[in-house]
Amino acid sequence: MPQHTCPRFPAASNIAGYSALHAPHTEGSSLSLSGSITALATPFQDDGTLDIDAWRRLLVQQLDGGTEGVVVAGSTGEAAALSDEEYDQLLAIAVATVASQIPVLAGTGQMNTAKTIAQTRRAAAAGVTMALVVTPAYVRPTQAGLVAHYLAVAEDGGLPVVLYNVPGRTGTDMLPETVARLVSHPNIVAIKEAVSDPSRMEALLKLRSGTFSVFTGDDPTACRSLLAGCDGVISVGSNALPASFRKLCDLARRGDRASAVAWDMRLQEFHAFLGVEPNPIPIKALLQRLGYGNGLRLPLTPLAQPYVEQADQLAAMALALEASSGRDAIAA
Repeated sequence: MPQHTCPRFPAASNIAGYSALHAPHTEGSSLSLSGSITALATPFQDDGTLDIDAWRRLLVQQLDGGTEGVVVAGSTGEAAALSDEEYDQLLAIAVATVASQIPVLAGTGQMNTAKTIAQTRRAAAAGVTMALVVTPAYVRPTQAGLVAHYLAVAEDGGLPVVLYNVPGRTGTDMLPETVARLVSHPNIVAIKEAVSDPSRMEALLKLRSGTFSVFTGDDPTACRSLLAGCDGVISVGSNALPASFRKLCDLARRGDRASAVAWDMRLQEFHAFLGVEPNPIPIKALLQRLGYGNGLRLPLTPLAQPYVEQADQLAAMALALEASSGRDAIAA
């Protein structure tokens, strides 16, 4: 295994709160992810503080809609705007509310390896299931640097690691050949790939195994990726449409291509809207209309006026679409 120069931490088994739940991923493990995973937004109150009531209701709404896992404090959750205390509080509530039923992933990626390890260990102590670790933003490491970074986090972070590649946000693209160098590590269990090029998904799917899963992180092309054989989607849109995204995953898993494509066509207007301004501005506009918190934290600003009427219309459409999905509708 390549050597890394990141400071080592005590053994993972010595972390407060570490248990067999955080043991390395193995084939057939209950830690296996699949299907519809939601990258949760973080609800705030009008004064900018956490809206804990809305957070609890959002978690329950996800369970009711059939979501098969949640990500807490990722980029959609405005992780960079959270204090350590807020991060801990969100994780603790998520673990207490849903971890007995679905996996809870924590966003732990930082711009530096030692800080990423520390944040991953913080999440491990909170009792989460896995860490979603985005490539370091802004610093633009080499591919060799990414290998060393992820091996260090997998060795010392105390949680199974889900790789996360989103070059449009981080400035770094983790290539499939780099992923191939990481998949054999027992604590590297999956990848969330946000590059929409079908050739990228094709290359990553060749790396799937009983111990390594491949997820799309691109809602607009999720149907195509699911039908190509990926294990699921880690979605932004499922914040407002949990039952709808679960239905899409179920149809694809059954191999019902025609029905999956037809259902995805009903989601296209949402896919387009969620791209009109940087994430999570549009999804939080929808969630606000559905009763889950208000506002964002600077430098993010509220949805621009030209899109407000569209947000109003789509919030109503979301309720109707959820009701027709065959699962429980959103209850604000």
